[in-house]
Amino acid sequence: MLDLRIIREQPDLIRANLRHRNVPADLDRLLDADKRVREAIAELEAVRRRRNEIGTRMKSQFPPAERAALVEEGRSLKQRESALDRAHQDAEQERLDLHKQIPNLSHPDAPVGTDESANRPLREVGPRRNFGFKPKDHLELMEALDLVDFDGGAKVAGQKFYYLKNEAVLLELALLQFATRLLIEEGFTPFITPDLARQDILDGIGFNPRGDSTQIYSIANSDLSLIATAEITLGGLLAGEILEEEKLPLLYAGISHCFRTEAGSAGRESRGLYRVHQFSKAEMFAFTRPEESGAMHARLLAIEERIFQELEVPFRVLDICTGDLGSPAYRKFDLEAWMPGRDQWGEITSTSNCTDYQSRRLNIRYRPKGEKGTRFVHMLNGTAVAVSRAIIALIENGQQADGSIRLPKCLGLADIQPR
Repeated sequence: MLDLRIIREQPDLIRANLRHRNVPADLDRLLDADKRVREAIAELEAVRRRRNEIGTRMKSQFPPAERAALVEEGRSLKQRESALDRAHQDAEQERLDLHKQIPNLSHPDAPVGTDESANRPLREVGPRRNFGFKPKDHLELMEALDLVDFDGGAKVAGQKFYYLKNEAVLLELALLQFATRLLIEEGFTPFITPDLARQDILDGIGFNPRGDSTQIYSIANSDLSLIATAEITLGGLLAGEILEEEKLPLLYAGISHCFRTEAGSAGRESRGLYRVHQFSKAEMFAFTRPEESGAMHARLLAIEERIFQELEVPFRVLDICTGDLGSPAYRKFDLEAWMPGRDQWGEITSTSNCTDYQSRRLNIRYRPKGEKGTRFVHMLNGTAVAVSRAIIALIENGQQADGSIRLPKCLGLADIQPR
C-alpha cells in the first residue's frame, strides 16, 4: 500500500493520481479515518499517563477524601480508556480498508489515459511475416494437427479448460525449459512454487481473493485460493522478513500453473488458448533497493524481449497508461506478439515495478548498511513465458502452406508435421 505520510501530506497528488487511474477510492473518508485514529491515539496516551500518575500517587500517604477522589477519577479514566480503545480500533480498521483502495503512484512518464486505448507503443521488434496465403488461427491449426482438445476439457472441468496433446505437450515443456535455463543464466534462482496461497498473501500482493470482482478461484472452507500467477507465491515467500542489504537484489524465477476465472471475457479475443482458466507460466520476480528498481525494471523488460527475439516472434512494446495499471504497479510494460490468425496484436508478457506498495502490505524490509532502522524493499515482477499465449504466437507465426508448423531452433524440437 502507499505510504500514509504521502497521502496525508500530498492529498492533491493522490486525487490527481486517482483521476488518472480512474479509481473511485474515497480519499476524504480515508483522511478523516486517519485523523480519528491519530486523535484517539493521542487521547489514549494522555489517559494512560494520567492513570499512571494516579497509580503512583496512590502509593503515598494522603487524606481519605483525596484518595476517594483519585479512586473515582481512576475508575472514570478506565472507562474512558476502554471507549477510546474501541474507537481507535474501529477507526484503524476503517482506515486500513480505505487505505487498501488507494493505488500506487504512477510513474511521471506513464501515459495518462483511462483505458488501454491510451497505451503508448514504444517499438516493434522483428518483421511481420508475409505468408503468401491466408493464415489460419491457432485453434484451427492445432485441432487439425491433433494438438489440443477443448471438448474433452469442457467435459471434465468445464468451458475454457483444455487438454494439450502430442507435440503440444513437448512444446509446453520446451518453452518452460528454455525460459528457465535463460533465467538461470541471468542470475535468477529457480523455483517450482505451490499452486495455492493463503488469503493474506494474495491480499498482500494486491489480488482480491474474495468478492464479485475477483479473478481468483477460492477453495471452499479454507483461506486458500488457487494462484493467478507465481508473482503471488514468489512475492509472498519473504513476507514478514528483514533482509540484509548486501543480499539485494534477490532474483527469483517461478514455474507454476495459473488459474483465472476470466469473468466477463467473451468474443473473438477469448477464442482458443488466448483466455483460458488454467495455463503454465515462468515468472520473474525481483526484490531490490529503492534506488535500483528503475534499472531492474528495464532489465526485466530486456529479458522478455530477448526471450521472444530468440523465439523468432514479432512483437511490440507498450508503455501502459495510468488507467490500465493494476493497483500495485507504479509502471508497467507489455509485450504484444503479432498474431496473424487474429490479424492483430495480443499480449504475451508484462513487467511491473510495484515499488514498495506490496512490501508495505507484506512487511518485507531490508537493513541498510551503516544506518539505523529498516526500509521497505521494492518489488518487481515480469512474465518470462506464459505458455498458452506463447503457443499461439509460435503456432500462428510458424504455420506453413502445407499445414506444418516451423518451430524456432532454440527450443530443440522438430517442426510439427501433419499426420
